[in-house]
Amino acid sequence: MKNSYWVFFFAVVICCSAEENRSPVLHPFTAIRAGVLIDGKSDSPRHNQVIILRGNRIESVSDAATAKIPAGADVIDLSHATVLPGLIDSHTHIFLQGEDPAQGGYDINILKYPLALRAARATVSVRRALEQGFTTLRDLETEGAGYGDIGIKEAIEGGYIPGPRLFVSTRAISSTGGYPLEGYAPELDMPTGAQLIDGPVEARKAAREQLSHGADWIKVYMTHRSWVGKNGELVSQPTLTVEELKAIVDETHGWGKKVACHAYGGIGLHRALDGGCDSIEHGLDLDDAAIAQMLKQGTWYCPTLSAYYHDWAPADTPEGERDRKRASVHEVSFPKALHAGVKIVFGTDIGGIPWSEPIAQEFPHMVDLGMAPMGAIKSATSRAAEMLERQGQLGTILPGAYADIVAVSGDPLSDIKTLQNVQFVMKDGKVFMNEIK
Repeated sequence: MKNSYWVFFFAVVICCSAEENRSPVLHPFTAIRAGVLIDGKSDSPRHNQVIILRGNRIESVSDAATAKIPAGADVIDLSHATVLPGLIDSHTHIFLQGEDPAQGGYDINILKYPLALRAARATVSVRRALEQGFTTLRDLETEGAGYGDIGIKEAIEGGYIPGPRLFVSTRAISSTGGYPLEGYAPELDMPTGAQLIDGPVEARKAAREQLSHGADWIKVYMTHRSWVGKNGELVSQPTLTVEELKAIVDETHGWGKKVACHAYGGIGLHRALDGGCDSIEHGLDLDDAAIAQMLKQGTWYCPTLSAYYHDWAPADTPEGERDRKRASVHEVSFPKALHAGVKIVFGTDIGGIPWSEPIAQEFPHMVDLGMAPMGAIKSATSRAAEMLERQGQLGTILPGAYADIVAVSGDPLSDIKTLQNVQFVMKDGKVFMNEIK
């Protein structure tokens, strides 16, 4: 009798399992009516479109006249709005707050604020990014907060706090004398905002440590201080050697990850390119040779224009002269890179700028320096997704992509500043904000 019982029990379990396999649970459908659709990939917008979502993915995009909305689907009416993919900021610092020098500046973060406070402020930063329609961030260094970005990323993915998708770089890497804290008594062993190394062996070990702790990208500082030289040129202090960077790049590429290099110009920028970096961050002073090498190697350019129009020192000081020179050479480099065909992505360095300011302030700078509005939008959508190796998944409103969708009331192609007032935000198929009337 016992054997008969267990045969019957297992037969019931198998039958139930087979029944479940024959009747999979269907994800609920959502239909979005888009008055104007900028899909992040196409060169021109489309009008009167219907986007069908199945769960957190886009199932179809079609003309409203022929669209078939599934029975029982939730319908979101954005027929009086311009609909775009969720935006991507490729250079942020969620653990910085645009620190005021009068209140302690950069150093106070490391010397006074506990990590719990900095993490709490970072949760506000990521929420503000999402509120502004930025559904993905590449966050390039915690600035002395260790692996705190891993924790914030896990909290977002676990649903504990709202925020964008994060691609994080943890501690960043520079060389001795290549990053603050600086200027304290030499007998004091001060903490620093980045992991400092000397030599290829230490460089490779640092990359291994950061990758093993969850870094999606490795951030390397190839230049540090900058000043105006005796001939009026912008001079930037180089940091790592080519050999040190090659060790980092070799290790990182072996893990299937990429390396972002902070480089203003000069020797350090050329070392970054010779060492095989995947993206140049800032690139204030790009000479013709650097641009040619970026084109040859397929190096991405993340210019972060906005950051260099903030907090200028008085014009009659060396610091003020430097600040103005940074902006002026940048205004030459960006159009040169654009017209040459360098691959450009949107990035702001927000965090260096207060999070209370609009992230989308970068768009007008890009357009003012010659980029077409549609090109600027692509730099923050499909182009950024390509750099992140998430093409077809992020930065587009096309079948198969994640349902990261934003909307504005105006037309960003006629006034790019419209993107500073995003009124609808959906991330991963869930509506985070809807103020469209």
